[in-house]
Amino acid sequence: MSDDAPAVGKGLFQSLTNFAATLVAIAHTRLDLLSTDLEEERVHVFSLLTLGLAALFFIGIGVVLTTILLVVAFWDTHRILVLLLLAGFFLTAGLVAGGVAIHKARTKPKLFSASLSELYKDRQQLGSRS
Repeated sequence: MSDDAPAVGKGLFQSLTNFAATLVAIAHTRLDLLSTDLEEERVHVFSLLTLGLAALFFIGIGVVLTTILLVVAFWDTHRILVLLLLAGFFLTAGLVAGGVAIHKARTKPKLFSASLSELYKDRQQLGSRS
């Protein structure tokens, strides 16, 4: 009987070591996934900010050119056509950039959705074992 006691103690210690290693591996994976989620969110916010600023810039240029168009509207013949084309281009570019920014803001996935999904799967697997 004395031979069985050290083997049981060693098996319990090995099981606890394996359990701790598994917990550390799970925590590492989840933290890695969390950092990936944070990086994706940073890139999304930066692109949204860039598109918003581009929209404001192009709409501002379009407004200035439209104003110049109205002032010059009664001058010679071809100046109006050029200003009209430029104003139309900048206004269209601004509206497109604004539309893309609004679309990206509305279709953004939930923050940490991948991490939450993986944690939910872990919780279900641990719950099914007991």
